[in-house]
Amino acid sequence: MNPQTTIRLYVVLLLTGLLLGGCSTVDKETPDLSLQAATSAYQSALRWGYFETAFGYLDPALRRGKGLPAGYGDLRLTSYEVVQPPMRTGIGEGTQIVAYDYLHEDRQVVKQLIDRQVWRYDPKIRNWWLVSGLPKFE
Repeated sequence: MNPQTTIRLYVVLLLTGLLLGGCSTVDKETPDLSLQAATSAYQSALRWGYFETAFGYLDPALRRGKGLPAGYGDLRLTSYEVVQPPMRTGIGEGTQIVAYDYLHEDRQVVKQLIDRQVWRYDPKIRNWWLVSGLPKFE
């Protein structure tokens, strides 16, 4: 091999390595970004009273054969505060801690609930599922 060919080969190998390294970074960040998107959409559904939509974020195994739990019909969230933002806790798992202020319209007593949400990533469909269940508003 002549020196020019060797240099070109090294440049091509270097660029290929950089491109592949960049792709692996994107693959690692994609679940993080989608976790943020899932928790934000779930927050919006709860905050605006779309409890059936929030129920759809539950792991399908938790939803199978069940409907929305009792007590959500007259529920109103007055505050949804993210205490700990979503963070990965392992491969395919993340958590978020949320403080809710809520009331049942028939009682008009504001209560607070701290919820530790556990989320799992399904790489086949590239989706995060809430596996800790819906909050138990009493």
